[in-house]
Amino acid sequence: MGSLQGNEEDGNNLSQVLLPTQEEDQEQGFTHKLWRETKSLWLIVGPSIFSRIAAFTMNVVTQAFAGHLGDVELAAISIANTVIVGFNFGLLLGMASALETLCGQAFGAKRYHMLGIYMQRSWIVLFLCCFLLLPFYVLATPILKVLGQPDDVAEWSGVMAVWLIPLHFSFAFQFPLQRFLQCQLKTAVIAWVSLLGLLVNVLTSWLFIYVWDFGLYGAAVSLDISWWVLVFGMYAYTAWGGCPLTWTGFSVQAFSGLWEFFKLSSASGVMLCLENWYYWILVLMTGQLENATIAVDALSVCMTINGWEMMVPLAFFAGAGVRVANELGAGNGKAAKFATLVSVAQSSVIGLIFCALIMIFHNYVAYIFTSSSSVLQAVDNMAFLLAVTILLNSIQPVLSGVAVGSGWQAFVAYINIGCYYIVGLPLGIIMGWVFKTGVTGIWGGMIFGGTALQTLILIIVTARCDWEKEAEKASLRVNKWSKSNSDGTLETSN
Repeated sequence: MGSLQGNEEDGNNLSQVLLPTQEEDQEQGFTHKLWRETKSLWLIVGPSIFSRIAAFTMNVVTQAFAGHLGDVELAAISIANTVIVGFNFGLLLGMASALETLCGQAFGAKRYHMLGIYMQRSWIVLFLCCFLLLPFYVLATPILKVLGQPDDVAEWSGVMAVWLIPLHFSFAFQFPLQRFLQCQLKTAVIAWVSLLGLLVNVLTSWLFIYVWDFGLYGAAVSLDISWWVLVFGMYAYTAWGGCPLTWTGFSVQAFSGLWEFFKLSSASGVMLCLENWYYWILVLMTGQLENATIAVDALSVCMTINGWEMMVPLAFFAGAGVRVANELGAGNGKAAKFATLVSVAQSSVIGLIFCALIMIFHNYVAYIFTSSSSVLQAVDNMAFLLAVTILLNSIQPVLSGVAVGSGWQAFVAYINIGCYYIVGLPLGIIMGWVFKTGVTGIWGGMIFGGTALQTLILIIVTARCDWEKEAEKASLRVNKWSKSNSDGTLETSN
């Protein structure tokens, strides 16, 4: 009992350092507040940038190895990884983001015991959803043919999709583990495990594709192994004493309140996957243009570069979500507002830098993926749109992170439907086919009609937010989802 009390005191001290009271905020100058918030933010963002870039680089490394096997092979691994895996990745990642609301606010409210229960509920919900999503892998080839992909690309993409099913199931455990650790500010371990996964990926890709000549099959197996390394690494840290306050082992309480948890997870999943699917739909639409293989290759290269850089704003997505959730859970509405402003400003500056780099090196960005002159020229022609996309994506994901930290997932999902699928997608179709501007018209219409509009709306919504009222809502949410009995056991209140 004494040890447990000591741990709780340590956890409270940690929260007190990272989550100062509103009175302390009022006594401190702006510069000091900015520096303190920046340190708190980058405690999450720094390791998250590294871990996300490392995880995404695993896909890039495998794609780069496979791309030098030929244009069809590059298109196949790109479609399988970007469309089939990506379709399910977005949904499962979004569903796991419910933990950023629940775990983040519970940590801020010092309800440490509930974090492990929430994670186990997320494992159960996501694992069951993985089975429901299996038809997308098994039936990938006919689905892609119906969507207009070339037969050879669709056939090979379907084969790759089946071989990537083990990777698919890793998401059910990896995503909740990441958010569980992030919300209690244990991000360094995620970075180290991601580095290990990247090293394993480079080694296995080289062995399976070049040394043992397994071709695209080797590429798929390399990805499967590498992503499961992330799962086992984070679980080992969690289970072997890394989280004494928040992980006390498996509990039957994880099976209670699953329907309520599923509904919140579904709202989170819809919110995020509507954003992710938007760009994968862009790749599919490109496959129906003339000279589709070159167009798909060029756009896939651009989307890979965008996705690579996207790991930075996605790290801010995580950082903003955790910081806002922690502050709201602690009842600090003004601090949550300040955390939002700092996150958006710093991510935007980084986005401007990457935007400038793309414009400067537009002739060279595709060389890592291909030596085909036609693909290189096509990528060069789309460099401007890539730069604009990167700039917009330095703001929009951070605002989405604020939405997750505040529990606005369902509301933002409606915004995404309107901006992306009622405005952006039809505009892209009109620009691409009616005005016959090809892939640049499709992409430009979807960016300026969808992403830019959504970003503007999120800015307005966030600027008009009553943060003190949001802090009250967070307190009610924490009390609704968990409470302690007099004997120290836990109940979940629906």
